[in-house]
Amino acid sequence: MPDRPLPPPLDRLVHAVNTHDLQALVGCFVEDYLNRTPAHPRRGFAGRDQVRRNWAHIFVAVPDVRADILRFTTDGPFAWTEWELHGTRADASQFLMAGVVIFEVPAGATITAATFYLEPVERLSGSADHAVLRVAGEPPPPQEPS
Repeated sequence: MPDRPLPPPLDRLVHAVNTHDLQALVGCFVEDYLNRTPAHPRRGFAGRDQVRRNWAHIFVAVPDVRADILRFTTDGPFAWTEWELHGTRADASQFLMAGVVIFEVPAGATITAATFYLEPVERLSGSADHAVLRVAGEPPPPQEPS
C-alpha cells in the first residue's frame, strides 16, 4: 500500500471498485475517455460506455473483486500506478490481475485517458529462459568459420 494518500480521482476509483458502485466508477471517467492497451492494441477503446460494460461484467463474474494500488507516482497530469485486482470468480476459481496503469487526469478532476499494462497473473508459463525463447524464438545455429 502507498505510504501517502492517493490523488482524489484515484482514491474515488479504488473506492468505487471496492464497494462495487458501478455508477461512481463510471463517473470517474470523462464521457470521451480513451483507453490504450499497447500490448493488445485491439482491446483499446474510446468512451466510458465500454468502462460500464467491462465493470458490470466483472462485478457479476467476480462478486468479491477488490482493487489495490500498491505504488504510484505523479508527474503533472499523469499518475503512474501499480495495481492488483483480486477475488474469486463465480465458478470458485481465483481471479488475479497485476500491472501498471498510467492515468491522465488534467487538473486532478476526472480521468480522461489511461494506458493499460494490466494482465492476468499466470503461474504456468515457465522460467525466464522459456519466456525468452517463446518471445524471441530459437537463436540461429552458429556459423562455421570460413
